[in-house]
Amino acid sequence: MESRLKLFPSASAVNDSGHLVIGGCDAVKLAAEFGTPLYLFDEFSLRNNCAEFKREFSQRYADTTVLYAAKAFINKALARLFKEEGLGLDVVSAGEISIVRSAGFPMDRVYFPGNNKSAEELKLALEWGVGRIVVDNLHELNLLGELASERGDKPGILLRLSPGVDPHTHRYITTGSLDSKFGVPMVQAEKALATALAMPQLNLRGLHFHIGSQIAELEPYQQAIDIILSFAAEMKQKHGFEIEELDIGGGFAIQYTLDSPAPPISAYAEAITSGIINGCQRLGLAQPRLIIEPGRSIAGQAGVALYTVGVVKDIPGVRCYVSVDGGMADNIRPALYEAKLEAVIANRMKDKAAGKFTISGKFCESGDILIRDIDLPEPVAGDILAIPGCGAYSLPEASNYNASLKPAVVLVREGGARLIRRRETLDDLIRHDLA
Repeated sequence: MESRLKLFPSASAVNDSGHLVIGGCDAVKLAAEFGTPLYLFDEFSLRNNCAEFKREFSQRYADTTVLYAAKAFINKALARLFKEEGLGLDVVSAGEISIVRSAGFPMDRVYFPGNNKSAEELKLALEWGVGRIVVDNLHELNLLGELASERGDKPGILLRLSPGVDPHTHRYITTGSLDSKFGVPMVQAEKALATALAMPQLNLRGLHFHIGSQIAELEPYQQAIDIILSFAAEMKQKHGFEIEELDIGGGFAIQYTLDSPAPPISAYAEAITSGIINGCQRLGLAQPRLIIEPGRSIAGQAGVALYTVGVVKDIPGVRCYVSVDGGMADNIRPALYEAKLEAVIANRMKDKAAGKFTISGKFCESGDILIRDIDLPEPVAGDILAIPGCGAYSLPEASNYNASLKPAVVLVREGGARLIRRRETLDDLIRHDLA
């Protein structure tokens, strides 16, 4: 099991008791103190990932802005951490805007995409001074223009385009293909851009695309950059459009399993920045500010889910199910789009594997399976199961299915643990019900 340590936050280790240690904290003791399911975030890993993105991109392309994609997971404590690290934030709802504002995050460092923003959300973005509104379609463009005119504002906007590039990832996390709900298709892009330029109440600063998530190839980014920059050059000739900002989204992959390595951040940085530099030189464009939106690649491997083993059900000749006290309600990615995960028994890290086991959740769905056929020591009730790579999307996609309670979240650093979100209570479940 120790070979799986590379999937956990940096500097994770095994102590003399054979327990998993994350951020200097014994994971087994944390499970006892805070209960399970429990999500841990390693503060060192979060900060190191922020610094690595800034370093790898800025040394190749000085005018780079790094936005953390809040949809991966955000709360007040993390918003303050990203503020300290000098990042901006990419938010997709009024709720996310409210969270980051409550944490005192500078609103001019906030970008707001989304394919179906309501009038209320756009009004809030204008009122609170969101730095950029990423316009997704012609309907939103006209609506935002009306709202800006009413307020007398002139917000900076980016126009999101769908370049029609296949990123070769799961179909549920592909966002830049022709058949996508996101962005203006290229066949309508000139109309949208000309409309935006003709609206004096809006300040079109640049273009945006986002082709998908968990993208382990570099070529799709370069293809999309070439398409968008070629469009920008054509619009410069036809409409006098000068692209000041180019937001290439995120989607950078992380390693979830031992057999699925991901490119290093430096490889993404080299492919993306060289694509922009070479494209601008070829097309006679001034180099725009580059904006990137890593989310999973900052938070994913920094987060770990801890569960307590309950029932172990062995069906001879078929399968051995190991049920834990969480599952699809807090960690839906395996059920939603077949995400693959690994696990260890945190209190028995030095034990050798005894066979293959299937980790199942406690919820009333046959699809509530976290991991199929993983090699582990013989699990017994009371063991603490730790799953790495759970820092992104697990918590934001969590639900109260079967009236379950959403888990607590702890930030660990140098042997100290700080609760940054308490566990829900039974009273929380009924707080909003009206008799």
